[in-house]
Amino acid sequence: MSKVKEVLTIAGSDSGGGAGIQADLKTFQERDVFGMSIITAVTAQNTLGVQDVHPVPLDMVRAQWDSLFSDFNIAAIKTGMLVNGEYMSLLASLYREYTHIPLIIDPVMIAKGGHSLMAEESVTIMREELMPLATVVTPNIPEAEALTGLTIEIKDDMKEAAYQLKRLGSKNVVIKGGHSFDEEKAEDFLLLEDGRELWLSSERIPTKDTHGTGCTFAACIAAELAKDSNVEKALRVAKDFIQAAIKHGLDIGNGHGPTNHWAYRKEGL
Repeated sequence: MSKVKEVLTIAGSDSGGGAGIQADLKTFQERDVFGMSIITAVTAQNTLGVQDVHPVPLDMVRAQWDSLFSDFNIAAIKTGMLVNGEYMSLLASLYREYTHIPLIIDPVMIAKGGHSLMAEESVTIMREELMPLATVVTPNIPEAEALTGLTIEIKDDMKEAAYQLKRLGSKNVVIKGGHSFDEEKAEDFLLLEDGRELWLSSERIPTKDTHGTGCTFAACIAAELAKDSNVEKALRVAKDFIQAAIKHGLDIGNGHGPTNHWAYRKEGL
């Protein structure tokens, strides 16, 4: 039996290659796990925004799931763009038979260009059906506001949002600080399953090229958990991975460009 860990991403396809399925698979490759995918939607997308979204039919999403789980030994699952509540409910029902597999939820709601990727009525289903199943949930500040109804302006607000999400059932919560008002640092708040609180801080890089950062961060967590890292170690590796990816940008496209998925390896970390 192969010792290579197999990791699944369930998300939308980004035709521009910087986010979604493409970013996840690049991250898996860089972290030495075998990546596979269930595509929920095809997007017409570039660094300037999302021009169109075409959902994959629900029966095809289920068919992809059945195909993979009939053959592969999946060690972790990461979700991204789930289109709407129907897709979320389907995933929740399918996953309940596999709760021994770590589930990392990146609650994708809005693309960098401002295009909504999740209908508002779907937020309730995300909160009530998927959040209770999550091993790790990784909202940024706008997503955490949408999920909790809070206004997040200071660090104490981030902590309160994390506690609210943990009360919904998520074992571990990360509130990402990339959208905070601190001009020098990007600080993420971690609320772990055992109740510990941690802050992970990194230098804020002055760049607009941050497309796909949330996807990449969550995918890296999934890869590390698949390799049997504990949650804290996985989060620390993911923080360093995305920091390197942002720091060593690629200068691709005319809008919010993609990050550099091979930068962490090139740094020799």
